[in-house]
Amino acid sequence: MMNTLFQLPMKYKVLFTGYLITIGFGLLMAGAQIMLTHGMADGKPGLSIEDIVYSYYGNRSGSKLEAMLEGAMKPMAPDDARFELIQWARDGSPAELWKPKIEPLIQRYCAACHNATSAQPDFTRFENLKKAAEVDRGASYNSLTRSSHIHLFGIAFIFMFMGWIFAMAEFPHPWQSLLIATPFVFLVVDVISWWLTKSFYQFAWLTMLGGIGYSLASTVMLLTSLAQMWLPKERWLAFWTRESP
Repeated sequence: MMNTLFQLPMKYKVLFTGYLITIGFGLLMAGAQIMLTHGMADGKPGLSIEDIVYSYYGNRSGSKLEAMLEGAMKPMAPDDARFELIQWARDGSPAELWKPKIEPLIQRYCAACHNATSAQPDFTRFENLKKAAEVDRGASYNSLTRSSHIHLFGIAFIFMFMGWIFAMAEFPHPWQSLLIATPFVFLVVDVISWWLTKSFYQFAWLTMLGGIGYSLASTVMLLTSLAQMWLPKERWLAFWTRESP
């Protein structure tokens, strides 16, 4: 018979606790990163359906450059500089204005992050900025493919180990199995929704649903596992109590 979390030797409790706390902080940082990137796609704080549409389907009434300057990058440059860059993009990003007007603005306000040595697009090169000034069609298929396999492979391992630990918790069996499966289901839903939203913006709500679904299930498993390892049984939730097989 497999030990429950409450019965585990101290060394395993410490091991599992270290893993769960680290994963918990990692999930919080992932949420913060989403809020600071996708969450600012429409220029307003907080994640909304519009943010998801702009991130995957794009804002096809403007360019990616304009979306960035009106969104996450808005605090990085004054209004007059952003207006100059947006107007240049709307005018078709003419090459003759690059040297006299646009390049100095890029060097002053953008090059600190968008340069040849950073992970961001190198906007000190005219051809890269011109590409960003094209109509915003959202995430590229290359970036979707890359993000999809990273998420599916990487996050699935996180959920597997979290579910394995939670499987040793005392919890009503049908609900326990459902909770273990839920993050995997919603992870697949989340990734599929990116591809659907890329072509049909109406599916943006599915992306929101996927993220909320696996976040809630993971939180319940994480907190339940920690509580059952360290709290005395008299402080457990009555819902957890079940007869031993």
